[in-house]
Amino acid sequence: MEKIPANTGISWIRQGFALFRKQPAELCMLFLLYMLLMFSLSMIPLIGQLLPLLLVPVFSMAFMQACVDIESGKKVRPSLLLTGFRSPALGSLLRLGGLYLIAAVAAVAASALIDGGVFWQLMTGQLQPEQQKVQVAGLPLAILFAGLVYLPFSMAFWHAAPLATWQKMGLFKAIFYSFFAVRRCGMAFLTYGLGWIVVGVALPALISALLSLLIGESTFAMMVLMPASVILTVVMYCSFYPTYVQVFGRPGSISVTV
Repeated sequence: MEKIPANTGISWIRQGFALFRKQPAELCMLFLLYMLLMFSLSMIPLIGQLLPLLLVPVFSMAFMQACVDIESGKKVRPSLLLTGFRSPALGSLLRLGGLYLIAAVAAVAASALIDGGVFWQLMTGQLQPEQQKVQVAGLPLAILFAGLVYLPFSMAFWHAAPLATWQKMGLFKAIFYSFFAVRRCGMAFLTYGLGWIVVGVALPALISALLSLLIGESTFAMMVLMPASVILTVVMYCSFYPTYVQVFGRPGSISVTV
């Protein structure tokens, strides 16, 4: 596979918007159903806090398949939410979710090297943000460090779910191909990530500040930004699909050379 130019990362974001524009209501409904289901699962005693993360790879295939259906001219339906559960690769997706959980725990635990365990205690509920003893000075650096620790895991997991589902790869083969595919396209993914920081973080923050300044009412800004954040999240989910297609081709392709 030839190296992909850095500006391809911006193209992936544009393709995400293009997919969303074709069926915005249906995609938002799919996402809201997903969030409702995740909230319901989180209420289960003991394991409720773990289930949403364990099931991320399973539910991610719902949005990947939704993009396939949009390209094929099919209607996105709520039943797509169960796509991963119907797949023969369900076992691999669940094991991948277990690896997600282990990697996330390891990354947050590693942040203790920076802040003495404050971020870990916040994430595990041992501390509350409003408590006076929470030392926030080292928190941003700790979060950044946790992100850097998680980065290679993210590379390994990025394409693993669709590779296991669509290419019928074993779990560790899918992880291997995902890692080296992302590494090979590193500049494009860097541009993609920076683009989403601008579109999904910096721009909404700027709009919120301007609305609060002009109108003087933060509640109105929140009313505007809440639906906008839902839309941007759905668009981001849609943009995952072009990153896969660019490297591995559309579902059904047998080319996995990286």
